[in-house]
Formats: sequence, structure tokens, C-alpha cells
Amino acid sequence: MAFIDYYKVLGVGNNATQSEIKKAYHKLTKIYHPDKNENSAEANERYQEINEAYHVLNDPEKRKKYDTYGEHWRNADEFEAQRREYRSSDGGFDFGGFGGFGDFSHGSSNSSGFSDFFEELFGGRAFRSGRERKGEDIQATMSIPLRDAATTHKQTFSINGESIRITVPAGIADGQKIRLKGRGNASMGNGERGDLYITFRIEPDPTFTRRGNDLYVTVKSDMYTMILGGDIVLPTLRGNVKMSIRPGTQPDSTLRLRGKGFPVYKKEGSFGDLFVTLKVELPSLNEKQKEMLRRIKEES
Repeated sequence: MAFIDYYKVLGVGNNATQSEIKKAYHKLTKIYHPDKNENSAEANERYQEINEAYHVLNDPEKRKKYDTYGEHWRNADEFEAQRREYRSSDGGFDFGGFGGFGDFSHGSSNSSGFSDFFEELFGGRAFRSGRERKGEDIQATMSIPLRDAATTHKQTFSINGESIRITVPAGIADGQKIRLKGRGNASMGNGERGDLYITFRIEPDPTFTRRGNDLYVTVKSDMYTMILGGDIVLPTLRGNVKMSIRPGTQPDSTLRLRGKGFPVYKKEGSFGDLFVTLKVELPSLNEKQKEMLRRIKEES
């Protein structure tokens, strides 16, 4: 994967404070958020890079590794472990933190990197020791609208410059995490690649509120239908439906439509329920109509 300079992604210097990093992150996410760039693959890729950069630089421990090892920061623990192993088996020789063996700090374009360094210095012993480690896992976040989460669909996004296309099953929940085996970072030795973990964030919908597999919606009805009964049209995720209202239905009543809610994750044909809260929309009355209501009130 191509090296990404996280400091350049956020537009800050490598001596930026945590406050400056956070400020830059919030400014950029407002510009490149998927809500404002629905049809822009470039903006979506930029948004992913911004989140990845912030995920690293906002964590003091990860930032320290990144500042020390640059593009190889994910393997910092492995480098240190191999260094300690070499010191233990070769008379305690200390490399002094690799300070005298070239610049491996962030932004380095050195194509050989630490893997060639270990190969040359140890004759490959570090990576042929039978202790090949799996590559590091990658954590990513994907935001999708509620209505998209209600259908099985394809989604394409970019991680470290690599384009990945996945199928998102209908019914995915907010905060749910899925694993893509072998789509993480490559191993520094002959070990298998790490995995990619994607956490889904479901964006709020202007019409429906989701609670588990059930949906909640508020609908206005005219006063006459509430009093006399009749049909009203209700929105669902799969189109509008008619519903009969009984005479004398009270305001703020909640009605339940079975099977009209959110699809159940990986259970084809299974759906939650739709709960409809009815609000009364009062009409504008002329004097004749008001007089009729006064008579009804008196008779009541």
C-alpha cells in the first residue's frame, strides 16, 4: 500500500499539539462528510483518510510509534521484539533505537525500510525464525443512511489507497462490526495478512426512528378522520400504505403495523414492526363551521 503522511492529510505540522490535531480533524470532516458529498467517490476516500489519520495521531501511543517508525509504525512492537531477541542472543549489542541506521521517521520514501534493514543485518534470521507474525489488523468506520441499511447493497471505499468493494447485508445495526479476513496490513515476514474490521454508523433519518428492528414514525391526521374514522396514508421503507382509523381515535395514539419495520439482519423475509403515532392537524374554520362546533359542544 502507498505510504500516507498523516500530518499532511490533516494539514498540520509534525509538532502539532493534540488540540490542533483535533481542531483540524473536525474542520475537515465537516467539509468531506458523506452527507455533503453523497455522489463523490473522491470525497469519500478523503473522508476515510482523514479518519484514519486522526485515529493514529490522536492516540499518543500510536503517534509515538508513527513518529519513530513512519510507514512501518504498525510493526513497531515486532521491531522492538526482534531487537531485544538479537541483543539477547548476540552478546547484548544495542543499536540505540536504530538511530544510526538511516531515517525511518514519518514521511520517509525509503523503499527498503526496516524489512531490508533486518534482512541485511541479520541475514534474514529475524524473519526465518519460524515466528512469522500476522500483519496488523485495520479498524475502519463506514457511515450509511438508514434507508441504505435497510437493503442489501454494494459499497466501495478506500483504505490506505486500496479500493475495497463489499456487500452490506440488509439490517446492519449502528455500531455493528464486521471482519474482512486478510484485508488488513501485510506481514513484515511470511505471515498472513491482518484483517479489516469495519464499524458501521447508521445516519439518522428525517422520517423514521429505528429501535432494534422496529421503526417509529409520527403522522398527522385531520380532525374529521380522527373523529369519524377513515383511511390515512402512511409512509414505510417499502412505499406508502393505507391504514384504517377507527372513529373516535384519540390524539397521540400509537398504532402498530406488523412486519412493516426494519429487516432483520441476515434473516431474509423477516421484518420488525412499524409503530405510528397519530397527531391531530386542526383545520382553519370559517364562522359557519365554528357555529356548528359550538352547537355540537352544547349538545355534548
